[in-house]
Amino acid sequence: MTKIVECVPNFSEARRPEVVAQIRSAIGAIAGVTLLDQHSDLDHNRTVLTFVGEPAAVEDAAFNAIKTAAQLIDLDHHTGQHPRIGATDVCPFVPVSGVTLEECVAMAKRVGRRVGDELGIPVYLYEAAATRPERTNLENIRRGQYEALKAEMGVNPERDPDFGPKQLGPAGATVIGARAFLIAFNAYLNTSDVKIAEHIARAIRHSSGGLRFVKSIGLLVDGQAQVSMNLTNFRKTPIARVVETIRREAAHYGCAITKTELVGLIPMDALIDAAQWYLQLDMFQRDQILEIKMRQALSGDSKSIVPAAFLEATAAGTAAPGGGAVAALAGALSAALAGMVARLTIGKKKYAAVEAQMTDLAAQADELRGKLTAAIDEDSAAFTAVMEAFRLPKDTPQEQAARAAQIQIATRHATDTPLHTAHLCLQTLDLLHVVAASGNVNAASDTASGAFMARAAIDAAGMNIRINAASLEDQALAQQYVTEWKSIQLQAAARVEQIMAQVEQRAALG
Repeated sequence: MTKIVECVPNFSEARRPEVVAQIRSAIGAIAGVTLLDQHSDLDHNRTVLTFVGEPAAVEDAAFNAIKTAAQLIDLDHHTGQHPRIGATDVCPFVPVSGVTLEECVAMAKRVGRRVGDELGIPVYLYEAAATRPERTNLENIRRGQYEALKAEMGVNPERDPDFGPKQLGPAGATVIGARAFLIAFNAYLNTSDVKIAEHIARAIRHSSGGLRFVKSIGLLVDGQAQVSMNLTNFRKTPIARVVETIRREAAHYGCAITKTELVGLIPMDALIDAAQWYLQLDMFQRDQILEIKMRQALSGDSKSIVPAAFLEATAAGTAAPGGGAVAALAGALSAALAGMVARLTIGKKKYAAVEAQMTDLAAQADELRGKLTAAIDEDSAAFTAVMEAFRLPKDTPQEQAARAAQIQIATRHATDTPLHTAHLCLQTLDLLHVVAASGNVNAASDTASGAFMARAAIDAAGMNIRINAASLEDQALAQQYVTEWKSIQLQAAARVEQIMAQVEQRAALG
């Protein structure tokens, strides 16, 4: 069985999408890791990323992300509603498949020691990895937040970290651990009185005598009181029970729930349990769900190797993923074909003279494919950041100015992302030109297909560059973006012609 671990790091940044994108790229740079989700909250000024992979790859990706966040986030200048003590505030490892909780504890300790030794960041171990009983709960470690920890560390031995120095730098401290899957869940109330949210949070959290497996705090988010929760065992304390308890407590104060919100991902079973409870489906069976029944019926028959979830998300009628993400996918497929042809050349006696060249080329193609695959999510995240900027408050002149500035920052990043895709695709065409001239001639059609995919990706990325550049106030910068893309487009067209000439000559096409 393949070993799969989930990692859900929380970063103290959401208002600078370019910083979040760099952290995502640091994760995506590790082969074998798949980024599943991003949730950024501007009021909390906090981003939660979810990625999965085999243990060694997940460890490297987590370290990369913590290192990048430390370089880009300064806690001395950070504000937000959510409690925090570090640039990477918390980084849990969660067993998914073929991995035990004990193995995740070992991962947490290895990464924690590495972060402390190599990055000089104080590290606390929590949950199943905790070295002291009082550090099992995150809220105990985070008491007083960054400001209190900065004053107490090195003075109060109770605040000494498990790894790293006994003093805080601008990146703060990081809490690393291992735990079972939890649901991060928020409920919004129809009041701006945060005291009501705090009273409800106290009533439902286990540490105050409330529901088992519920952690909660009350916050003010976007003008609404919010009950922010972590549900640590949805099977023993179902999500429907939590919502109904909040509803009852809110009614006591003359309030109601206006909406709820997921932070990150949720197991399907949790939603099925909630639906079964609310609909009173006492005789319900899981295989009555159409999609589950279809999966069971078609198991092993599907030959598709393009992720169905991505295709469904693209077709869903939502703005993201869109053309920019599809352009990156096309580019990743182009790089994959370049690597394929190189590997079909390696080990063949006929091509012994170019084996070293093809081995190196295959590695370059893999690197480009990884970057282009990461760009799929980066493009969607960049567009989402633009939409979030447009939703910022604009009631006062100060808010209007801040909103306008954030829209421009997010739009520039949304233009940078497809331009980066175009540059990567041009590099891919350079590799395809080499395999067209020297690679296995039996894969000539694959080389040509790769060239067409790269050219299509560049053209598609260009539309996103042009539409975003048109929204920039800095017209000189906007023109620079378009000019740079047009140069890439011209170079790509010439390169595709060269590739096709080689393919047709070597394959003797009629």
